[in-house]
Amino acid sequence: MSNRHQRLVVEHIRDRFPELPRSTRRCFLRHSAFAAALLAVPGAFAEELATTPQMTEGPFYPDRLPLDTDNDLLILNDAITPAVGQITHVAGRLRSRTGQPVRGAFVEIWQCDNNGSYLHSDSGNRDRYDSNFQGYGRCLTDAAGRYYFRTIKPVPYPGRTPHIHFAVSLHGRRVLTTQLFVEGHPQNATDGLLRRITDPVQRALIIRPFQPLPDSKLDELTVDFDLILGLTPDETQLDRLEGGIARPQSRRG
Repeated sequence: MSNRHQRLVVEHIRDRFPELPRSTRRCFLRHSAFAAALLAVPGAFAEELATTPQMTEGPFYPDRLPLDTDNDLLILNDAITPAVGQITHVAGRLRSRTGQPVRGAFVEIWQCDNNGSYLHSDSGNRDRYDSNFQGYGRCLTDAAGRYYFRTIKPVPYPGRTPHIHFAVSLHGRRVLTTQLFVEGHPQNATDGLLRRITDPVQRALIIRPFQPLPDSKLDELTVDFDLILGLTPDETQLDRLEGGIARPQSRRG
C-alpha cells in the first residue's frame, strides 16, 4: 500500500470511527485496512435477517496449515514477492440473525491459487501451486463483528465456478461453513453446489459483486460479504473469549 493510499485509509477510519483511540486505529489499519472503508455502522433491526446458507466444506481444507496463517494471503511472513492474482479485499460483519454483531469469532478462509490449485496435498495441479500464495487465512472478529482479508480474486478450476471457502468458529465450535461466489460469472449457472441453493435471498447473500477499488493503480477489487448466523444474541455472546477454531468437518463434496 502506497503512503498516499495508506493516508487516505487512515483519514477514512478517523472520520468513520472518531471514538477509537489513535493506537487502536493504527492497529486496525494494520490488520483490517479496507474493512472500515467498506463497512457501515450497524443500525437497529426490526426483523430477523436472512441467514447465510450452510454449504459443504469440500475436500480441500488444508491438511497441513501454512506457517503463516494471518489475514493477508498475498504475502508469506516477511517475503517481498506477492502471490500471483488480482488483489481482492474481502471484508464484512459477522452478525446474529437479529443483527447484533458477533465479536470474538474466528473466521477462516481457504481457496485455490491463480492456477486452480489448493494448498491441500491431494489438490489437482499441485505441482504448479504458487509458493507465494498462503492459501489459507484466519481473522478474529472485533467488537463490531468486523473481519477483513486481503487475497486474490478466485478463479475457476475443472468442475467448479470461482469461490472462496469460509468457516466460522465461535466458542470452540463450528457455527457456519459456506462459500463466497463472484457475481456475474458465467459458470455460476452450472456449478452443482451453487445450484443447490435455490432461494433467491440466500443466493444473493453468497453471490457478491467484486467491485473495483476506487483510484487503485493495481486493478484491485473489493467485496462486501456479511455473514449472518442462525443464532440468537444470547447464543453468540460470552463475557470472555473461550475456545478456538473448531476441527474441520468430515471431507465431503
